[in-house]
Amino acid sequence: MPVALDDLNRLPLPAFAAAVGEAFERAPWVAEAAHAKRPFATVTELHGAMMAAVHAAPRGTQLAFLASHPDLAGKAARAGAVTDESRREQASVGLDALSEEEFQRFHRLNDAYRARFGFPFIVCVRRHTRDAILSAFERRLLNDEAQEFAAALREVFHITRLRIVDKVTGEGMPQVNGRLSTHVLDTHAGRPAVGMAVALFELAGDRARRIAEAVTNADGRTDRPLISGRPLPIGRYELQFAVGDHFRRRGIVGAEPPFLDIVPLRFSIAEPEGHYHVPLLCTPWSYSTYRGS
Repeated sequence: MPVALDDLNRLPLPAFAAAVGEAFERAPWVAEAAHAKRPFATVTELHGAMMAAVHAAPRGTQLAFLASHPDLAGKAARAGAVTDESRREQASVGLDALSEEEFQRFHRLNDAYRARFGFPFIVCVRRHTRDAILSAFERRLLNDEAQEFAAALREVFHITRLRIVDKVTGEGMPQVNGRLSTHVLDTHAGRPAVGMAVALFELAGDRARRIAEAVTNADGRTDRPLISGRPLPIGRYELQFAVGDHFRRRGIVGAEPPFLDIVPLRFSIAEPEGHYHVPLLCTPWSYSTYRGS
């Protein structure tokens, strides 16, 4: 159960550290430093004070802190020898259910990264798809030491901000969630397309995993966003719209099979806290899209 910020501000150090200390991987000194800065007017201010403690720490302490993070899909994670937060986060993108081939790929990347930088690869997995994690892994291996040290601390910011949001409620919550929405306009009829089936897939290599489905309402929109209440994972996606079925129901007579049956829209997400609105404008013979607001 999250603790209210007003209550957290009144807690003595041991209780304060117990409430929020685990947001920073095996680093109780971060909570101790933040405790001295109370009271906090907002949850964002609390997280800022904790990150400030990390940035103010000596370089050796910072390196030890980064080194305390587990490898992604590493042997410790497989054996369960990681914090509860790390275990849940890695499981959220399926890193606990890799094939042996996938595990070996992560293992090779982990070894190469540690050999180059001296600490494990750190990424906020809740803001990425599995493919995006692997792409970032390979791209960041090309960084120099200073670039990668800074990149690791930026990822710590994102990881711990999400963890603090899970642990504390109150004024000034950090913005951590994004939203993906769509709507369909039948430009042949000049009105919203009602009752059209929509499916959302996450793309991984040559595979596609269905992650959401919906039917458009009277406004041509889905009743709820396709993704909301969490970060939008960086990665590649495809929306599929059952355009052919829609025009059959309208009685638009055409060839069978229809010229347009399932319309796919492929797009990428790069802003996990952003709003992506991906509409479809369609006739029985054409379609278009854009990034809306």
